[in-house]
Amino acid sequence: MSSLNFMEKLLDGVAVEWKALGKVLVRTKGTKITAGQMKELHKDGAPLKVFAGGKTVALVDFDDIPAKDVNREPSVIVKSRGIIEFEYYDKPFSHKNEMWSYHSKNGAISIKFVYYFLKLNESHFQSIGGKMQMPQISTPDTDNFIIPIPCPENPKKSLEIQTKIVRILDAFTELTTELTAELSFELTARKKQYNHYLYQLLSSEDGNAEWKTLGDIGDVKMCKRILKNETRSEGDVPFYKIGTFGKQANAFIPREIYESYKEKYSFPRKGDVLISASGTIGRTVIYDGEPAYFQDSNIVWLDNDENIVTNKYLWHFYKIAKWFVSEGGTIDRLYNENIKKTKILVPYPNDLEKSLAEQNRVVAILDKFDALTNSIIEALPHEISLRQKQYEYYRDLLLSFPKQEEVAE
Repeated sequence: MSSLNFMEKLLDGVAVEWKALGKVLVRTKGTKITAGQMKELHKDGAPLKVFAGGKTVALVDFDDIPAKDVNREPSVIVKSRGIIEFEYYDKPFSHKNEMWSYHSKNGAISIKFVYYFLKLNESHFQSIGGKMQMPQISTPDTDNFIIPIPCPENPKKSLEIQTKIVRILDAFTELTTELTAELSFELTARKKQYNHYLYQLLSSEDGNAEWKTLGDIGDVKMCKRILKNETRSEGDVPFYKIGTFGKQANAFIPREIYESYKEKYSFPRKGDVLISASGTIGRTVIYDGEPAYFQDSNIVWLDNDENIVTNKYLWHFYKIAKWFVSEGGTIDRLYNENIKKTKILVPYPNDLEKSLAEQNRVVAILDKFDALTNSIIEALPHEISLRQKQYEYYRDLLLSFPKQEEVAE
């Protein structure tokens, strides 16, 4: 159904009048309160919410804010600096004086309807604010913005149309919220399940396993040092530094250096587990064998014999490893000797065949839970995106009122 046909059916022949926001709603100013005062006054569970632009809020007692600065009406809050956006809030609130809000004292105007229309046009206000050095809009930008009022000569009919639109959009919003909550709950449950088996299978002493150090089963290796003048902003072979480890490389090295260093010096085999040894300690990436190079000392790996301990067993173990981290410097660091001291539980250490069979059994179980967790992680943004597109489709249909010049015709 086209938006025009949809609106024709919804409006059922009634007129639409476009009016300036400031003419149909009441604008309220905020209170003089600093970020420091908000932090000082904040109490978890306090009844009054104070907005301070962006995502900053504080919960305070009613006595902490002058009564004249407390808005008890359902309102649209205008976040006008830095992050320019609108928020609907239906409980008592206040906000800093560089913000403002609108509420309705007209029984024929649904403030939630106005909120949805402003949210639809958020990009318009962001484009206005984006022209400033500090993105911001002023009260005339919103006061003078025109909004559609269906059937203005019949307040009851007008409110019925607005309420119907709000009810439909609320339903889609609620569906998206519920889906996000369900998937997030499922993700949390899967992570707990995975961690339960991770600790049970990799740290439970049952008499058939023995604690060994990583130094007992392999040696720590790293790539040959790459000098700054050997890197490029683009090129053939990505060079991963600690800041881009597990992400997108932003530096490259010539292929001839890669081939030469790979042949002459230590280099990971496909399947080896790379470890971050500075900053966020213990992040891992399984090397996929594709051309790539890794920053020495910051990214290392254990050169282990897979006939003794497999890489996938190591990969799961690293998630619960108790690393001996050296602190006190500019950043935390995991030195090679510290890695070698780290203990790992090896099943059936005196029977290699049984040991590998048990390691493979453990890996199969943990891989299954890891795959379930990752499937939810991948599904979550996709499902939310689909619901958001569905919401936006119906929002556009429901809020595509005939323009003012079209109404005049």
